[in-house]
Amino acid sequence: MRILGVDPGLTRCGLGLIRVGAGRQLRLVDVGVARTYAGEPIEQRLLAISREIDTWLERFTPDAVAVERVYVGTNISTVTATAQVAGLAMVGAARAQIPVTLHTPTEMKATVTGYGNAPKTQVQEMVRRILTLTEAPAPADAADALALAITGAWRSSAAVDAGGRTSAAGSSGSTMTAAQRQWASARQRAQTREQRALARLRRG
Repeated sequence: MRILGVDPGLTRCGLGLIRVGAGRQLRLVDVGVARTYAGEPIEQRLLAISREIDTWLERFTPDAVAVERVYVGTNISTVTATAQVAGLAMVGAARAQIPVTLHTPTEMKATVTGYGNAPKTQVQEMVRRILTLTEAPAPADAADALALAITGAWRSSAAVDAGGRTSAAGSSGSTMTAAQRQWASARQRAQTREQRALARLRRG
C-alpha cells in the first residue's frame, strides 16, 4: 500500500510517498518539494503545483492521499493560498479516484511524536526514525509531507501488508511501533482531558 502525503503551500508544497509493507513497516519511496516564486501570477503558481501533484499521482499511483487540513490563522492571505493548494491535491486525487484523508498539524505531530505541539525539528527526527533514514528529511515541508503520509497510514482503518492481508492499523498488537504506542497513549490522554472538561461543563 502506498500513501502520498501533501503538505500544501504556495511557495513550497511538500510531497512525500511511503510504502506500508509487511507487519505495517513503513518505508520511504520518494520525497520532494514543488516550488513556485512570489513574483509569478498566482494562477500560474497554482497551475505549476497542480501539474506537479498530478505527476506524482500518475507516476506512483498511490492507494491513498493524506493532506494537511488547513486551519484559520492570523495571516488570511497565507491561509487562503494554503487552502487553494490543498484543494488542488484533493481534486487531483478525486480525479484519479484515490481516497483522501485530512489531518490537522496537531494531529500529525501527535501521531509521529506523541506531542501535538512538537517543533519541526522533532517531527523531522521522528520521521527519520520511523522510516529508518540515515538523515532527517529536509526542508521541513518535505518532512511534514512524510509525516502526513505516516499519519494517514497509522490512522486509516486498515493497512494492507506486503502479503496481501488486511489488518487493523490501530490495533494494539505487538506489531505497533514505539511511535504508534506513544501516539495512542497521547490520544487517550487527550480524550480523557476532553471528557473531564465536558463533565465539568455539565456540572456547572
